[in-house]
Amino acid sequence: MIRQLSWRLMQAFFVVLSVGLLTWFLVRSLPGDMAWRIASGRYGYDRVDADAVARVQQELSGAADQGSALLHWLFDLLQFNFGRSLVSGEPVMDELRWQLSQTLALAGISLLLAIILTLPLGIWAGCHANGKLDRLLFWLTSMLKSVPHFALGMLLIVLFALQLDWLPSAGHGELRHFLLPALTLALSLSAVGVRVVREATWQVVNAGYYQWGEQKGLATVTLLRRHGLRNLGTPVLTWFGMQFVWLVEGVVVVETLFAWPGIGHALVHAIFARDVPVIQASAMALGLLFVLLNMLVDAGCHLLDPRGTRP
Repeated sequence: MIRQLSWRLMQAFFVVLSVGLLTWFLVRSLPGDMAWRIASGRYGYDRVDADAVARVQQELSGAADQGSALLHWLFDLLQFNFGRSLVSGEPVMDELRWQLSQTLALAGISLLLAIILTLPLGIWAGCHANGKLDRLLFWLTSMLKSVPHFALGMLLIVLFALQLDWLPSAGHGELRHFLLPALTLALSLSAVGVRVVREATWQVVNAGYYQWGEQKGLATVTLLRRHGLRNLGTPVLTWFGMQFVWLVEGVVVVETLFAWPGIGHALVHAIFARDVPVIQASAMALGLLFVLLNMLVDAGCHLLDPRGTRP
């Protein structure tokens, strides 16, 4: 565990350095007038004039005259000092903290819904392989997996917001605003999760130690509790951990569709507005979060794996 932790810390340092350098060069190589983009994001596209663009150009040129801009920025980067947004003027860390918390909240609720849907169905299908429910779940999950996020989200909006008028189609601030975007992500996640849990359960059920427990006359619930859950927990935890990373880093479409103020939505707007500090901070936060979640998944798998425990 100490060796894995040291390796993850080295990865975190590499992520900070590589993401920082890549965003520094890539943002400045984007086509278009950077000053006009920043001024448009700051004042609005319909209110941009030559004076506004000139003021932004003066700010950018003033920042560039402060010696070696790249080395100065790298020094601030290692101290997690991202400065202020070029568009809003607010501290980047304050904006990042708010946006990341909203994305984590949405991803957490989506993952919880996916677990509630996935575990019972997957375990039941694995214990009754090739049964009616197993075959039905195979066809349902295959169809659901083929539906893109934006199409599934639009279907849920039409059904629950427009037709039934049960839930709001967009917004933020109340618990009911979580339901449609979280359900969109959870259904897509469950389409694969059910098959993952089913295969892990099937392998456990057909293992020698599990069949030996059946021959002893143990009930199915007792068998699952004593010999099943912990053995199938390692692959399932690994998969769900990776999917949580995917939820945090890949919810741009869903956040945009439901007007959710998350970090993915903010990153897209920052790229269009050439808000360099926000782009750098968002990309780095997502990279570090990926390393942190991998570290937590490794620790969880180490604790769940029966081979790693002593009698």
